[in-house]
Amino acid sequence: MDFRFTLRLFRKNPGFTLLAIAILAIGIGANTAVFSVLNAVVLKPLAYGDADRIVTLEFVPKKGGLASRGAVSAPNFRDWESQSTAFDAMAFYGSQQPSVMVGQQAEFTQITFVSPQFFRVFAVEPIFGRLFTTEEEQMGGPSAVVVGHAFWVRHFGASGFSPGKIIRVFQKPLEIVGVMPPTFTFPAYSALHPTEMWAPADTIFGFGRAGNRSANILTVVARLKTGVSVVQAQTQMTAIAERLEQQYPASNRDKTARVTHLRDQMVAGVKPTLYLLLGGVAVVLLISCANVANLLLAKAAARTREIAIRAALGAGRDRIIRQLLTESTALAAVSGVAGLILALLGTRALIALAPASVPRLAETAVIDRSVLAFTLSVAVLASVLFGIAPAIAASRVDLIRALKQSGHYSLPAARRMRQALVVAEIALSVILLTGAGLLLKSFVALSNVALGFRPENLLVMEINIPATTFAEERRATQLDKKLLQEIAAIPGISAVGSLRLPPGKPFLIGDYWIDRLPGPEAQQVSAPQAVFSPVAPGTFATLGIPLKRGRDFNDSDTLGAPYSAVINETLARKSFPGQDPIGRAIVSAYVPNRPLKIIGVAGDVRQIANREPLPEIYLPYQQHPYWGLDLSIVARAAAGQAGIAQAMRKKLREVAPDASVRFTTAQASLSENIATPRFRTILVGIFSAIALGLAMAGVYGVITYAVSNRVTEIGLRMALGAGSGNVLSLVLREAAALACIGLAVGLAGAAATSRLIASMLFEVKATNPIILTGVSVLLAALTILASYIPARRATKIDPLVALRQE
Repeated sequence: MDFRFTLRLFRKNPGFTLLAIAILAIGIGANTAVFSVLNAVVLKPLAYGDADRIVTLEFVPKKGGLASRGAVSAPNFRDWESQSTAFDAMAFYGSQQPSVMVGQQAEFTQITFVSPQFFRVFAVEPIFGRLFTTEEEQMGGPSAVVVGHAFWVRHFGASGFSPGKIIRVFQKPLEIVGVMPPTFTFPAYSALHPTEMWAPADTIFGFGRAGNRSANILTVVARLKTGVSVVQAQTQMTAIAERLEQQYPASNRDKTARVTHLRDQMVAGVKPTLYLLLGGVAVVLLISCANVANLLLAKAAARTREIAIRAALGAGRDRIIRQLLTESTALAAVSGVAGLILALLGTRALIALAPASVPRLAETAVIDRSVLAFTLSVAVLASVLFGIAPAIAASRVDLIRALKQSGHYSLPAARRMRQALVVAEIALSVILLTGAGLLLKSFVALSNVALGFRPENLLVMEINIPATTFAEERRATQLDKKLLQEIAAIPGISAVGSLRLPPGKPFLIGDYWIDRLPGPEAQQVSAPQAVFSPVAPGTFATLGIPLKRGRDFNDSDTLGAPYSAVINETLARKSFPGQDPIGRAIVSAYVPNRPLKIIGVAGDVRQIANREPLPEIYLPYQQHPYWGLDLSIVARAAAGQAGIAQAMRKKLREVAPDASVRFTTAQASLSENIATPRFRTILVGIFSAIALGLAMAGVYGVITYAVSNRVTEIGLRMALGAGSGNVLSLVLREAAALACIGLAVGLAGAAATSRLIASMLFEVKATNPIILTGVSVLLAALTILASYIPARRATKIDPLVALRQE
């Protein structure tokens, strides 16, 4: 009976009903869309058997260091595997994007070299064919590869699997022996670069046989035994790491093993952003509920006679509250359905805006049962949040006054309740706007940071020339040299150079020593670390990196010449304070027993945009052929020049027809690097704008309602001589009081909550006074503006009409 009465009530008030549904749908839809993304990326299990048992093992400094990931050396891996008992299986892998030949076509393909237990760790089997045999996993055995489903379909069609297909990787023929399920693309470093091939680690490079304990190049995963927790595994691995530290101090000193759930590591970079967005839409939902609560309070005041009659006929207070909550629940249910429709659109928008580094998003961000359960929970919570206060207020109606009153009747305490809700809306808006302002200022600072090179009009051609032997590597280096000469002659190109990756991305991080490699005892002390970057002559000039002293590399810096290096200013300040580094030598484990003579000092380049420049050592690519196989050609072209990329591609085909190639620009690469800050800044800004609009609508509604309640009072004041300015001031003072209280509460809340995003900010303090002042002025101005229309309307009240109503 209560529900049927509710439906009749809604049909009689379509405008009120549609407005309330629209406001709630915005809040519920935004929350559902963000939760669907959060659920897909962070909460949903990995699509592997018993995924919660899969962990990563990292070799990390005890007190931190330059390395962002804790890669492991082959000897340490073998010791971990033999000494640990907490795991069912342990494996390592290493990924590359080499040139893969399918027939006569060369393309970049993400290939992962894996140890024998790799697929056992993930409990995954191919859908066609088989995994590797014991012979295929050994050095010198038959060559085989397992490919991803997407790769197989793209090159061989979807009709089924037929054995005997051959592809070439590093000029080595590999037979495709199996096809993995579509859901298995691990490791996928981004949505754009999933793994499409897996090969035994010893087939080409012999990764597992490397004997240098300082060569940390492997990534390790393991499967926990049933009943073993991450904490127990961590305890055991810490003990093993301590034993190895005592045995091998030169390589393992001050380093330990870290055990982490694989899913936690995969989403570590994006999880804080998604939780921040969920907090932002939660604020939007709270403001939506406050607005609808104000609407219901106004509606309850208009229904006082109806409620009084129901009470007079025997309806108890609990029955009245139940009826009003039924109406709230019905509103929330319809709003939930509308919110789901908005969430479908919102989820697609989030997927489109999300950076490529967000894992598993496009495949798993769907409205499934968990998302529906979340929407239902949000709808129920919303119905309680916006329904309970009006229901309690309406149930306290004064029967005698309400039945005697023929005109408008004001519910006891309803005015204070509405004002409190508006204060809460303003305060919540302050918190959200402050966060948005901080993120925006941080993003602007990050976008405008001095990178140390000029990215404009800089075209990047990433290439890979296949090579497996030292002779092939030297040949590839000569092809690189010829290609640079050919590209430099293309009309429209003013400068050309090459480096290992697009500028601003670190290639290799390792230890270094000054002048000579220290003895075994001295090596036990942790050495400083630097980024190692192979480059071609002319690269500094092409990128616009200033050479502060010394000289650039030239064509005489070849494999037979003395090894040379150019260092950046950060390394010069750190290792040569007050000294001239030119002529000094650097020794590194990456170039054993060969000192690198410093011939120049280059300006700093930020390898990571939101961090200070790291120490960097530039090396001539001709002296390090292996490192030069994946060089990126950087060409500075005149603005507006068309066809440059096509001309560069043609030159590559003439010089190295079997090389893979793809193009980007330095600016596009930089844009990708700041994609996550841009993503969260845009979305928090959108949510802040929605929250601000809803809050100002709430202010407008409260002031309008207050004016309607004070028509008689205002009429009497005007009859006694009050002018329009006095009435305008009277109304605006109430709005100003609400704004002041809301700002005070909001600023206190912002000061507390902004510290939660301090780690996401770049060159901006969480308590930035400019942002706080700007938000305060904006909210105060908009509050007064939202109140001006009803205040102006109050000045038009006819005193005679107002007094007759009483």
